[in-house]
Formats: sequence, structure tokens, C-alpha cells
Amino acid sequence: MDGTEQAPGGAAGSDPTEEGLWRPLRLLLAEMDDDIGRIYAEAALDGIRPAYVMELLRLHARGPMTITELAASVHRTHSAVSQKVAAMRSAGLVRTVPGSDARTRQVVLTAKARRMAGRLAAEWRATERASAELEAELPYPLSRVVEDMRAALARRGFHDRIAALLAEDPEWG
Repeated sequence: MDGTEQAPGGAAGSDPTEEGLWRPLRLLLAEMDDDIGRIYAEAALDGIRPAYVMELLRLHARGPMTITELAASVHRTHSAVSQKVAAMRSAGLVRTVPGSDARTRQVVLTAKARRMAGRLAAEWRATERASAELEAELPYPLSRVVEDMRAALARRGFHDRIAALLAEDPEWG
């Protein structure tokens, strides 16, 4: 292109990643996670990241699990939980031990994580209460938005919506 031609799908030099209808929501949630991380740092909860807490609390409540069981219990992929377990192992929060047969390994909390579990549960409860307080200040609660979006997606799934739009785009071809 010589700089005067239009880029496919838009203005000259357009970058579709500059558009992001829900990017502000993702950034807001990241800022809120950062605030939770600050709570952990202020409390000297070394090695704890907000992304680890659900799995740590689940293991504390239910006991050792395989990665497959843990992933199913938190509704995440095996791959994502496997990576998270590796990071938590590096932080000294979990270890893996042989399971019921030679093919399985169980994820177990370390003593360090067990000592933190009560504080992490308290933070989880406080975060849920703070979220409810924040949501009460909004004219349209985010939890309602999620319910309404699930209902809309039940009527027509996201995949089908994207596929229909791609079928109209000559660049998808």
C-alpha cells in the first residue's frame, strides 16, 4: 500500500484491535484484581495472586484433587489449571503427590497455603460483600447483565453470531 489506499475492512492503516467493546470491562476487572493483590501484599501473603485463590480455597475445602478434578470443579480447562498448578507449585503453595494409581497425581496444599486458607477465605467473603455493595450503587447490576447475556446467548450462541458476520465479510472468504 502507498498510504492512500484503504486497508481491507476500513480506513487506511486501520487496526481492528483498536476496537474493543468490552475492553474497558476487562481493564476494570484487571484493576480490581490489582487492588486485591495489594490487599495480599499489605497482609504479607507471599506468593498469593488473585488468580490462585479459587483453586486454593477449593483444595482447602475439598481436599486433594487431580488436575482434571480441580479443573472441572472451577470450570476451567485442564491446560489452564495445569499451568496455574505449576505456578502455585513454584510459589510453594501446592505440591503434587502420587494418586490412587501410577497414572494420576493429586494436587495438595502445602503447609504454607493451609496457614493462609482462613485469611484467603476472609478476603473472598469481603470481596463478595464489596462487590455486592458496589453493584448496589449501579443502576443496572452487572450480575443482571450476565443473566441477560446468558439468556440472549441461549437464544443464539456467540459462535453462531460470529459465524454469520464472518459469512458476510469478503476477507474471511
